[in-house]
Amino acid sequence: MSQAAPEPSRAPTPDPAEDDAYFPSPYSLGQYTAPRTDFDGVRHKGAYTQGRWKVLVIAAEERYVLMQNGTQFSSGNHPVETLLPLHHLMEAGFDVDIATVEGYPAKLELWAMPRDDEAVLGTYEALKPKLKRPRRLADVVAKELGPDSDYLAVFIPGGHAAMVGLPTSETVGRTLDWALAEDRFIITLCHGPAALLAAKLGKTESPFKGYSLCVFPDAADEGPNVDIGYLPGRLPWLVADLLSKQGLNILNDGLTGSTHQDRRLLSGDSPLAANKLGLLAADALVEAAAG
Repeated sequence: MSQAAPEPSRAPTPDPAEDDAYFPSPYSLGQYTAPRTDFDGVRHKGAYTQGRWKVLVIAAEERYVLMQNGTQFSSGNHPVETLLPLHHLMEAGFDVDIATVEGYPAKLELWAMPRDDEAVLGTYEALKPKLKRPRRLADVVAKELGPDSDYLAVFIPGGHAAMVGLPTSETVGRTLDWALAEDRFIITLCHGPAALLAAKLGKTESPFKGYSLCVFPDAADEGPNVDIGYLPGRLPWLVADLLSKQGLNILNDGLTGSTHQDRRLLSGDSPLAANKLGLLAADALVEAAAG
């Protein structure tokens, strides 16, 4: 009589590249990752042909998130959250530039890469040179952000690493100020909305006060993500909590793949929302470019 296979370990996996740093546990990866996404095609293939408008991606350049217990979570941008929305936009005809705050290489959570998903893998190969050699965001701000900028949207992908550096960056804040002032799109999901906190730097209130959005729920980071070993400890702070304190309205309290558009802010709650957010973003950008 065959015996049931033992349950994968819920202990976070040590990252040998750094002291007291951890990848998600085998059990949590079984719960949170899959070889394919829900991608089933694009809606606007080749729709934009004029060649001017581009998307500026603000990627994470920090790998490690310091937890309350002193351990470090080995993170980066989530590949599905990063690459699947960009696949929709690139297939529609928009070019992509990638920047990090200091110009260091973008970090990805490659343990979450869907290895049998051609859309995600193809986009990764296309963007790999730019991910390795991104632009320095301050240079983009100084030289290319103005009323006549060719960037139609700013995209801030998720992954816990978006909590490191971006929320406290004055350069990120200036980029967001520009996008709001020039009526450009801001696209973000999961933990990416942490970067919106930078918009309040030096101000009495956030320019996003009163906006509604979807974000990764704090309850999952406080509970299941620790219990199943996705995180090696509790986070130092919680994204939805701080956004709420700045006057933003969080629409979701669970992980359902929800998305939302409030004015030109497009958001999603998790990797489950990546495909739907890509469709929403392509709809919005193609319509804006045609106008």
